[in-house]
Amino acid sequence: MNAKVSFQTLHRPKLVDDVVTQLQKKISDGELKMGDKIPTEPELMEQFGVGRSTIREAVRVLVHAGLLEKKQGFGTFLTGHSDAAMQEPLVHRLRRAEILEVYEVRKMLELEISRLAAVRRDETDLEQMSEALDQRLQALERGDTNAYLAADMAFHQAIAVASKNSIVVDLYRSFSAVLLEALTNLVKDEQVHDHHHLFHVNLYQAIRDKDVAAAEHWTLQNLEGTVQQVKKFLQQE
Repeated sequence: MNAKVSFQTLHRPKLVDDVVTQLQKKISDGELKMGDKIPTEPELMEQFGVGRSTIREAVRVLVHAGLLEKKQGFGTFLTGHSDAAMQEPLVHRLRRAEILEVYEVRKMLELEISRLAAVRRDETDLEQMSEALDQRLQALERGDTNAYLAADMAFHQAIAVASKNSIVVDLYRSFSAVLLEALTNLVKDEQVHDHHHLFHVNLYQAIRDKDVAAAEHWTLQNLEGTVQQVKKFLQQE
C-alpha cells in the first residue's frame, strides 16, 4: 500500500459519490497503482469522516466498475486489469474531471450540436427551445437559481434533441447532470448572466432561421463567456 495516499474529510451530501470520486482521482493521478492495497475500512472511515456503510457502498461501486478487487482475508486491491478504467460510467468520469476540462469538451460538443440543429430542427424543437427560454428569463428575473439552471439545461437539451442524433442527446444528458452540480455556485452572481440571455436568444433565432454560421457564433459567445466566469470563480476559491 502507498503510505503517502491521503484523502480529504467530507462534510457534504452525497457522501458515497464523494468517496468514489476521490478514490477514482487517486487512481487516475497514479497515487494508487495497479496491485496496490487500498486503506482498510477503519482507515478510510477516519480519513473521510464517514460511517462504515458509506465506505462499503463506495467500494462496492468501484468493485462493480472493475476498478477494485476484494480478496477475502487479504483486503481490497486496485485491479490489475488494464481496461478496467474503460468500464467507469461517463457521468462518474465527468464528476471527477476539472470543470474547465468539462467545458472544453462541452464546447466541442455544442458547436456540432448547434450546427446540426440549425439544419435539422423542426417546429416542435423550436417550441421547446422558446418555452425553455421564457422559463429561463422568468427564473432569472425572480432570482430563482434552481429554476434558472433547470430552464437553461432544458434549452440546451432541446437544441441537442433538434440535432436528431440520439447519441448526442444521451451524451448531452450526461454532461447536463454534472454541469447542474458544478454551475450552482456560479449563478449566484446574477448580473453576469444578464448578457448571456441575449446570447441564448440570438442562438435560438439563428437555429430558427437555419443560419449555421450564426448558430456557431452565438454558441461560442455563450460558452466563452461562461468559461471566463468559471475561471474567475476558481481564482476566488
